[in-house]
Amino acid sequence: MKKGILLVNLGSPDSPSPKDVKKYLGEFLMDERVIDIPLVARTALVKGIILNTRPKQSAAAYKKIWWDEGSPLIVLSERLQNKIQQQVDIPVELAMRYGSMTIKKGLQSLVNKGVEKVLLFPLYPQFAMATTETITVLAEELRQEHFPNLKIESVPAFYNKPDYIEVLANSIQKHLKNKKYDHLLFSYHGVPERHIRKSDITKSHCKIDKSCCVTPSKAHEFCYKHQCLEVTRLVAQKLNLKENTYSTSFQSRLGFDPWLQPYTDRTIERLGKQGIKNMAIVTPAFVSDCLETLEEIAMEGQELFHEVGGQDFTTVPCLNDDSAFVNLLSKWITNWSKTPAETV
Repeated sequence: MKKGILLVNLGSPDSPSPKDVKKYLGEFLMDERVIDIPLVARTALVKGIILNTRPKQSAAAYKKIWWDEGSPLIVLSERLQNKIQQQVDIPVELAMRYGSMTIKKGLQSLVNKGVEKVLLFPLYPQFAMATTETITVLAEELRQEHFPNLKIESVPAFYNKPDYIEVLANSIQKHLKNKKYDHLLFSYHGVPERHIRKSDITKSHCKIDKSCCVTPSKAHEFCYKHQCLEVTRLVAQKLNLKENTYSTSFQSRLGFDPWLQPYTDRTIERLGKQGIKNMAIVTPAFVSDCLETLEEIAMEGQELFHEVGGQDFTTVPCLNDDSAFVNLLSKWITNWSKTPAETV
């Protein structure tokens, strides 16, 4: 049985124009696992309010970070795909959950190459409804409708794999080697608190407090907050970071419902007001730099830090197409190509 890989990232507008951004946001925000409210209410919110106001603002943000080659997230993901393909013996395709580089196109490309079994590889270290789950659910729907003879297996969240933690920790250490910083902030993409409760397979463990994330439970397999906190803990342990010199926060909230806290912007502000002059920030929820890391953190975050008295603001790049990360993913893929997916 011929095997193949489908790497899947979030996606991007085709261009930073308001028209393309509006189209992209419409698809993204109408996903029931992103804004998980009833269809009528979601349609009224997204199409009646958000898409009438946000595209122009988001387009301006995209223009700030857009590269000559295109969207940074797309370009970096393609570089990652190409480098992995050079190291493995089976076909590797790339798709996006939203936008024109669809999962359907990616699966079709693999099928055209004779692939009968696909390893679906969401490029997210942590599990979340709005990332990993929406990818796997859509892929299965597409398989049933268009590729009934195709077998698909999915890579589970790899947030706590020792070799991943080592690659991430080494990357952070490398980029901060000659930098002076008083505090390292681990900033993760935010999700509504209700997503955490919905993903609790025990239906009783998650309380969105500090205790449940450190209390062993089957719920942790699908608990985004626990997995983020665990990445911070494991990396801090690997780097021998001293207590109170690092912390965790969550960014990019939308609407008025409670999202995971503490919020990144308020944390940056608080640290600056407390006298932190030199700050570094890393974004381990992403493997590819994108709008949230390049504009929201590197630009808006830095501006906010300076406004409250901070001086040096250092952003650690995502793993992107770092050679150690490429080697790691290539190793996992090669292992899977020779053995059952559970060993990946």
